[in-house]
Amino acid sequence: MSIEVKVPILPESVADGTLVNWKKNLGELVKQGESLVELETDKVVLDIPSPADGILQEIMHQEGESVITGEVIAILEENAAIQDTDIGSIASSISVASQAPESVTGVDLLGLSPAVRRLAAEYELDVTMVTGSGKGGRVTKADVLDIIEGREQARISSVPAAALPTSTKSLQSEALLPTDSLLKKDAMGRLEQRVPMTRLRARIAERLLMAKQTTAMLTTFNEINMNAVMGLRNQYKEEFENKHGVRLGFMGFFAKAVVEALKHYPSVNASIDGNDIIYHSYYDIGIAIASQRGLVVPILRNVDQMSLSEIEKAIFEFGKKASEGNLTVEEITGGTFTITNGGVFGSLMSMPILNPPQSGILGMHAIKQRPIVENNQVVIRPMMYVAHSYDHRIIDGREAVTFLVTIKEYIEAPARLMLQL
Repeated sequence: MSIEVKVPILPESVADGTLVNWKKNLGELVKQGESLVELETDKVVLDIPSPADGILQEIMHQEGESVITGEVIAILEENAAIQDTDIGSIASSISVASQAPESVTGVDLLGLSPAVRRLAAEYELDVTMVTGSGKGGRVTKADVLDIIEGREQARISSVPAAALPTSTKSLQSEALLPTDSLLKKDAMGRLEQRVPMTRLRARIAERLLMAKQTTAMLTTFNEINMNAVMGLRNQYKEEFENKHGVRLGFMGFFAKAVVEALKHYPSVNASIDGNDIIYHSYYDIGIAIASQRGLVVPILRNVDQMSLSEIEKAIFEFGKKASEGNLTVEEITGGTFTITNGGVFGSLMSMPILNPPQSGILGMHAIKQRPIVENNQVVIRPMMYVAHSYDHRIIDGREAVTFLVTIKEYIEAPARLMLQL
């Protein structure tokens, strides 16, 4: 029995998605729940799983094509009794003529992924001459990219060494870049590389530009003496990790401090909708995380009801999911306030950009030993610059400044924070 594989229901704010990586080939055995293809949306990359056990009989849409909710992207031949030894006989009956580009007709394309067939057609490559590194000698996308890269290197080998930038080797070896990002020479013979934006990167750019154009964004700065919270962390970090199975970081303290400060200044936790201001009675805090595909902001829901260990566990899981590309749309949608930590990359000070429709964002930075004055004496303390960017349309300067001061006071006296004083 044939089964249609359809695009799952996308969130209301996501119109369509782009197929970016077919993980199974025509004629290949798949199990129910096993990932078939990745779907990149404006917000996140989703895995589309197989709805049943069977054989991948037909691929309706290739990598790079846009699809919408409910659209059929593949056909499975369902057979719960299929064994691995049956794959060859079943696969031989699958017609791939409709999938084969005209420029590579006559080549045995059975078992090749859509990406391999597309590259072979685009670069007029005889796949039968490629040594496959995949299972059973199957030709993979990486194998084809190696051949194409070799051609490109040969093509530019005649360029004088003086004309080649020092980064040429790194550019050429970037196998993960789209195939249309191969090196080209400008009018002066210098190499350059044009890389299309991913949907996620384009969406990030769009939202950042929108934040600058549609909000009255201002930023206020302060500095925090991290001595007390670092001492508390060093004293209990081993015991904390042994009990809760997760490391004790600084983000948990800042998330708790932000929530307590938001309780004092509800306008910072609000958002604008037309001519109305929406005051939220809950505290959903976005934690900005850098991933290979770009910046993502998963949401911690109801942080006021979470313990420090629950916050740290949730942040750890979000970081793991972001690195693996497994965040769901629901996990990155919404939020009433955002925290971003550029300090993990060494940033000393920056002006974080709002994440609309939110009205506030806190920027953490690197901790540096600096001289400060305590009790009329100059001492060395671990200091962190912090920044609070806010929408001046609904947050007054006094509120923005005192909100940040409140966070500073809680972090410098973590006992008050834990006791919610």
